[in-house]
Amino acid sequence: MLARFSAGIPALQLTAMAFAIGGAASLTVVMARGQIGALRQPPLAWVHGVGGLFGYHALYFTALAFAPAVEANLLNYLWPLLIVLFSAPILGLKLRAAHLLGAGMGFAGCVVIVGPGASFPASATLGFLAAAGCAVTWALYSVTSKRMAAVPTDAVAGFCLASALLAGLAHLMFESTVMPSGRQWLGAALLGLGPVGAAFFLWDVGMKRGDPRLLGTLAYGVPVASTLLLISGGDGALSWRVVVATALVSTGGWIAAQAGRPETA
Repeated sequence: MLARFSAGIPALQLTAMAFAIGGAASLTVVMARGQIGALRQPPLAWVHGVGGLFGYHALYFTALAFAPAVEANLLNYLWPLLIVLFSAPILGLKLRAAHLLGAGMGFAGCVVIVGPGASFPASATLGFLAAAGCAVTWALYSVTSKRMAAVPTDAVAGFCLASALLAGLAHLMFESTVMPSGRQWLGAALLGLGPVGAAFFLWDVGMKRGDPRLLGTLAYGVPVASTLLLISGGDGALSWRVVVATALVSTGGWIAAQAGRPETA
């Protein structure tokens, strides 16, 4: 919703602005805690952190720029389902029949949104592809974070600033700069302090110290809440497609996550 609040700013420019604000704010906190040394990490940690953060958000803002907000958001929110599925091959967890059922229901939800019978302008195709890329990118970043547990969460401040730099360079190469209005600055600032700031630190702690499958269980409530938030803000209508797709994606994810709960000894 905040990304739509900043509508009119090119995708890469908005990514750079939000990351710069979030990175600067978080770096201030890290320095105040005396943890600036956390930014000294091996190249692999930087590739993982910056690739996940920058890659996901560049795709996300691109999706919202080219496709209808509600439908693009639902495709993006296949990432909780993919976290459960990716946990099997990447973390060595078992993939049960319920996982496959949940994945099938999630796919069915996508078909309802972008399949035959749906009417969208040709330009929306790029947005839908970007939204699907969002889901894959964030799921891979999240699951593989478990294997990067030695990297302290404070390092995320550096990843945010590096992502801001990459986004800024890409913006200068591919986009024309737009001078933000007061409304757009407010949207970018709120993005930087929340979804592109504090949220990354909390997510990093959860993925490294918790069970990705259980976090996935909680995350399946997000598609419904996020979609309804977009609709309440005037970005889309509560059509039957939205209701059915939301129910399929959320229910399928919940089924897969239940099957992925860790077994007690």
